[in-house]
Amino acid sequence: MVIYLSGELGAGKTTLVRGLLRALGVRARVKSPTYTLVEPYVVSKLYLYHFDFYRFSRSDEWAEAGFRDYFNRDAVCLVEWPEKAGGQLPAPDLRIVMNVNESSRSITVDADTEAGQDCLARLTP
Repeated sequence: MVIYLSGELGAGKTTLVRGLLRALGVRARVKSPTYTLVEPYVVSKLYLYHFDFYRFSRSDEWAEAGFRDYFNRDAVCLVEWPEKAGGQLPAPDLRIVMNVNESSRSITVDADTEAGQDCLARLTP
């Protein structure tokens, strides 16, 4: 599964990932991958990769970094700043857009694939 996380700096993208990992039982420190670009987590048989492409200045940096192999059917890839990869990423199953204004926050979740639609269906009553 590929999940895009979009929103301005400070919108809560990394905080959302931390909450997800905590809910999955990860007790280790959950760091932002802003400098390392990727932080891997293994939860039971689930391979979860948290990417942050904020520091990319060229769209071809994603391919040069060798991340293509991470995006496979055995992994969940959470991607902050997917637009910085210039369309080279696989299509997302889910798009999560976080917005912040002076008095409130909002989040929009859209499913782009059947797998994403199945995921959303399981989360909504």
